[in-house]
Amino acid sequence: MSCRQAGYLRAAAFVAASLLAFQHGVHAAAGAEDRLAPCMVCHGENASSAEPDTPLLAGQPSFYAITQLFLFREGRRGSEVMTAMAKGMSDDDLRDFSDLIGKLAPPSRPVNPTNSLRMATGAALAQKHRCASCHGADYAGGKQVARLAHQREAYLSRVLVEFRSGKRLGYTSAMSEALTGISAEALADLAHYLANLPTAAP
Repeated sequence: MSCRQAGYLRAAAFVAASLLAFQHGVHAAAGAEDRLAPCMVCHGENASSAEPDTPLLAGQPSFYAITQLFLFREGRRGSEVMTAMAKGMSDDDLRDFSDLIGKLAPPSRPVNPTNSLRMATGAALAQKHRCASCHGADYAGGKQVARLAHQREAYLSRVLVEFRSGKRLGYTSAMSEALTGISAEALADLAHYLANLPTAAP
């Protein structure tokens, strides 16, 4: 078994146990909200950063958040800052933070101008590659799957390229496999569409 496969199995076991905890009503401990404050330094007030390349945490499912925190803690996501912050977290800490993130209101559609051709191209790509089959018809995500709707466009574009190249790893290889063969230009159009998704997704 390769190191990557062993990592996938370890992460899968953790997120499965965490899902059971969420299903049985595990909630954030008292005072955890104050502990979320350091996250806002980068991610912004209410976890809705205005920085183009900083992801919005608001609206992300709790189970997705805990999965990502686990991957940061284990050094399986490439962010020195986030790995350092998560390194000393216990499993209970991860659940506290992710439970708070899951309660934040989702972001609204940005008011930035959109390109109609790119929106149409992105919508066609999303349909062709069946993005909604995992991320939901409204791209709001769920469980361990990320919310894509109204996420920062620059962040989405970068992350899609990283998944395609294998630079960014999830706890499975599903995203890398789904994006294989798609050009960087096409991924940018997909990011444009998802970031500016109409309120009623097709």
